[in-house]
Amino acid sequence: MPDIVDTAINAGSFNTLVTAITAAGLDTALKGPGPFTVFAPTDEAFSKLPSGTVESLLEDILQLRKILEYHVVSGKVTSAEVVKLSSATTTAGSDVKIDASNGVKVNDATVITPDVEADNGIIHVIDTVLIPQ
Repeated sequence: MPDIVDTAINAGSFNTLVTAITAAGLDTALKGPGPFTVFAPTDEAFSKLPSGTVESLLEDILQLRKILEYHVVSGKVTSAEVVKLSSATTTAGSDVKIDASNGVKVNDATVITPDVEADNGIIHVIDTVLIPQ
């Protein structure tokens, strides 16, 4: 089974995320043993950001890493476990809010595809990029 990065590449709808992960140097970590849970924004989610945001983040690696790490939780947290949580601590060190009262929301993002299995964790596809406070 492919790792998280290769799973995202193979899906074909995470080109911006994969480019950002690689630019930030997080690809090595996310190919590591993990396990990791990644709330993965689609290319469409990135396209909702204000014009020029992605390009400026690709030039500000520290800020880019902070945002990307805000999408990752240590450990493999399946959707069955996610729905029991009210928050989760990200590898950026801050929490995301989880609300499973009407579908599953992570902060303002909706989980559109849960439980995409990878060799070193799990991906939950989201429709909005998570921006730390």
